[in-house]
Amino acid sequence: MPAYGGAYVLKDGILKFGATDYTNQHWDCSIDPETPIQQQRTMVPDGQVSDADSATWVMKLTGFQDWESTGLAAFLWANANLTSSFTYATKKGSGKVQFTGTVTIVAPPIGGKQGEFAQIEIELPLTGSPVKGVQP
Repeated sequence: MPAYGGAYVLKDGILKFGATDYTNQHWDCSIDPETPIQQQRTMVPDGQVSDADSATWVMKLTGFQDWESTGLAAFLWANANLTSSFTYATKKGSGKVQFTGTVTIVAPPIGGKQGEFAQIEIELPLTGSPVKGVQP
């Protein structure tokens, strides 16, 4: 069987909040479903009942603490508790897949360790689910 041809290294992606591109200020972004699952065993040896609830989604983001006017941290700080549209694509290019939606902005952490880049590691809850589309 030939090797799978659709694999790629995650690079040259896109992350925008509103119309502002923050791609060069982050290095780790994922949009993850958090799906509550409950299971109950019954009294028979192989008895089990399972239920998966509707997923809630969260954007997990790691990037620089850039507090200047165009920085990601400055944007998050100024818009904490508000909502923003987002566009995220794991690979940039016309016709390539992208995901869009709305997140609730959360204030970023401040500071860090001496001698290291100041970083943001944050989770932003989505309103509803992300929408899969294609880049123009």
